[in-house]
Amino acid sequence: MILSAYKKISVAKKAVIYLTLFIAFCGWSSIYLDWGGWLSKPSFFIGFFLFCLCIYYCRRITSGEMTNVVNWTLISAFSSIIPALGDWDASFLSYFYGYIATYYGLFFYYLLRTWKVSPNAFMKIVTVFCFIYFTVNTFTGSEWGLGDEPESIFNPKELDARQWAKTAAEGGMKGLILTCKHHDGFCLWPSRYTEHSIKNSPYKNGKGDIVRETAEACKEFGLKFGVYLSPWDRNNEAYGKGKEYDDYYVNQLTELLTNYGDIFVIWLDGACGEGSNGKKQIYDWKRYYEVMRKLQPDAVISISGPDIRWCGNEAGQVRPSEWSVVAADMTDPAITAQLSQQEDNEEFRNRPLDETQTDLGSRECLRSEKNLAYYPAETDVSIRPGWFYHEEEDDKVRSFENLKEIYLSSVGGNTTLLLNLPPMKNGKLHPTDVQNVKLLGEFIKDTFNDNLADIAELQTIPEKDIHGNSGDVLRTDHYDRVFENAAGNRELTIQMRWKEKNMLLYLVLKEAIPYSQRVEKFSVWYAAAEGKKEKLTEATTIGYKKIVDLQGIETDLLEIHIEDARVAPVLSFVGVYK
Repeated sequence: MILSAYKKISVAKKAVIYLTLFIAFCGWSSIYLDWGGWLSKPSFFIGFFLFCLCIYYCRRITSGEMTNVVNWTLISAFSSIIPALGDWDASFLSYFYGYIATYYGLFFYYLLRTWKVSPNAFMKIVTVFCFIYFTVNTFTGSEWGLGDEPESIFNPKELDARQWAKTAAEGGMKGLILTCKHHDGFCLWPSRYTEHSIKNSPYKNGKGDIVRETAEACKEFGLKFGVYLSPWDRNNEAYGKGKEYDDYYVNQLTELLTNYGDIFVIWLDGACGEGSNGKKQIYDWKRYYEVMRKLQPDAVISISGPDIRWCGNEAGQVRPSEWSVVAADMTDPAITAQLSQQEDNEEFRNRPLDETQTDLGSRECLRSEKNLAYYPAETDVSIRPGWFYHEEEDDKVRSFENLKEIYLSSVGGNTTLLLNLPPMKNGKLHPTDVQNVKLLGEFIKDTFNDNLADIAELQTIPEKDIHGNSGDVLRTDHYDRVFENAAGNRELTIQMRWKEKNMLLYLVLKEAIPYSQRVEKFSVWYAAAEGKKEKLTEATTIGYKKIVDLQGIETDLLEIHIEDARVAPVLSFVGVYK
């Protein structure tokens, strides 16, 4: 348990632990072991320098988390270097510094046991990211390859991974996932476990590695990098033979998860068809997950995985009430497989959300469930009718207005958004795709830049939360300071008043999801003509993010009424934009 917890702590936080331990060691060991003055005084200066670094980095890294523990640790660390200033009685201090050493041992143990997911980690939620669907299908004109395509057809002579990453960054995206291997089995990296890969293609005379090119481009443009490795492989002869294919799949997983730096997401779908031998494979998901957790412990395992679920359609449709807390059975990849596309057809890509899947998390839906899971949703959609590039679809690219609508409903509806951008045969994105994505990025940046809540008179009912915080904490988009109602109080009112009227376009609400998802019903009111309050809209869930269309109303007063929640609501942010 301790080792597992230790692996989840970031490198920066581990550095803080090591530094504080070293400070203590410099102080108490110089006395306890009776080291000479020639070592004691240098240890003081070294220790003092490290102490200053600790204060600086603890404040930046923890940002309020475990503040008291950190402060006492730093005080103790500092006290442990003071004796180096003079020759204190070692016989007395040997006991004292024995205590210091014990204290640090206990603190280290306590930290590993209690330092779970940092609230700041939630601030790094990748809300919008892109897919790059690219393989032999791009050259054959198909969506699902058969696995018998010759490697010689794959030759993107102008491939530009930097253009992919640059477009994603300009589109307001924070990550990029590459289809390293689709169902056809062709690998975009020179895998040592198959000949059906880029190493036997004309691309860069067989010396290319598109996975590496993409990972490096993502790093250059500040994007997180993810991989998609299809479990279904229509080329490999071991497919359908149980452990033999599982070994093959794990070997390829290992290549991707150890040779290309940090991976933020491992994307898996539920497709499971026949291989070249006519057999189907029963995937050893448990083994796959264990390898993923071991090699990339910070990576999210999506769709046919335990961390993120599919929204249920590829048309960009989102549930009116999207709950992240659902029945634990939903995490079973077999359920994802049942809902997933099992054959190549356009009808599935345009199919709306199944009516039987519209409610996954209401009280009524979960009433008889014994086990629940925090299993948030992801909206997956392609910028074109197909997921791979087809020249005949050049006039069917999603418009900026349509992309904006999908963004507001998905990211603004408690799901993340994964937008597919398929490169052309030459390895570049089509100019129309690039332009529309760039317009989306400009909309996101320009619209949600200046928060009018910052200049409003902000009041709440109740006036203070259980920590003594006022509503002012809601102006800052952060999870270390939240507004938490007292237990049993499931209602909250937030009022914002301005000195003059403003035309308001969007309201952004966020729950503090380290406390899970709680709000079940809320309404938005505004001061209309002659100051009379009118209800603008009402809704149900908020989750990690809810974007409410304020319809361009002109007002100097806005009120949000949290009318019901499963338990006392905990909000982290309120934003108003014009």
